[in-house]
Amino acid sequence: MATTSEDVWRLLAELTAAQKETDKQLKEVSQQQKENAQQLKETDKQLKELGKQIGGLGAKFGSFTEGLALPSMETILRQRFGMEVISPSVRVSKEGQHLEIDVLAYTNGELNTAYIVEVKSHARQEDITQLKSILQRFRRFFPEHKDKKLYGILAAVDLSPELREKILQEGIYVARIHDQVFELDIPDNFPPQTY
Repeated sequence: MATTSEDVWRLLAELTAAQKETDKQLKEVSQQQKENAQQLKETDKQLKELGKQIGGLGAKFGSFTEGLALPSMETILRQRFGMEVISPSVRVSKEGQHLEIDVLAYTNGELNTAYIVEVKSHARQEDITQLKSILQRFRRFFPEHKDKKLYGILAAVDLSPELREKILQEGIYVARIHDQVFELDIPDNFPPQTY
């Protein structure tokens, strides 16, 4: 069967129509991609905003936990350890370095001792490292307390038994909440580490 000029013209017309349909579909795909990209931008923006809100909520919960712990810890620090000065939320900057302490307690005179309390809603392994870092850097930020015996207390609402043991092995006191009051949770023969 021989191809006639009519066949060629018909095939050319079909190809032209098919090309127009392909162009139309490509434009639709391109438009859909633009819309998807815009939706992704919106989703990213919403996720960033949600992250900020969650971060803010975490900070508020941390402040709430610190506020919850302070009255109990103040009682423990005064009655059990003889601390005279108890300062919540201590922040200091020196030579471009910063140090934040949830509770700083100290006494001069015969005891000449200081305690640093870190309060956590849910204690984790890195909280031990953080508290030890604060204890090790303390005298650099507070040279006026350089001769004091220095101890650490990790106060937590939620704490696994394994983590409690690790904290105690580091010579750091553990305080936990019980009946809405924080109490020390240490063995009778606990030997605290002086930092």
